[in-house]
Amino acid sequence: MSETIIESTGNVFTDLGFEPGEAAILQMRAKLMHDLRQSIDTAGMSHAEAARRLGVSQARVSDLVHGRWEKFSLEMLITLEGRIGRQVTLEFLPEVVV
Repeated sequence: MSETIIESTGNVFTDLGFEPGEAAILQMRAKLMHDLRQSIDTAGMSHAEAARRLGVSQARVSDLVHGRWEKFSLEMLITLEGRIGRQVTLEFLPEVVV
């Protein structure tokens, strides 16, 4: 039995079959959520402190920390990054042919 190895596109959501535009948005949301969780952990913030700094409820912080990505729009995640003093930029790359 031989295994077929398929090279990744670099975007797990594209690899899972999402349309390119949707895959790009999902990847951005995943990266932003990861960064926010990491910032909370690195700063040693409790959920209460993170909620205060982010201007959201503790329940929203719990959603964030537990990776409930469907509860956060891309715009909201960018807003939360700004509230902890981080700037989000957009980079345009050459088209990837799949």
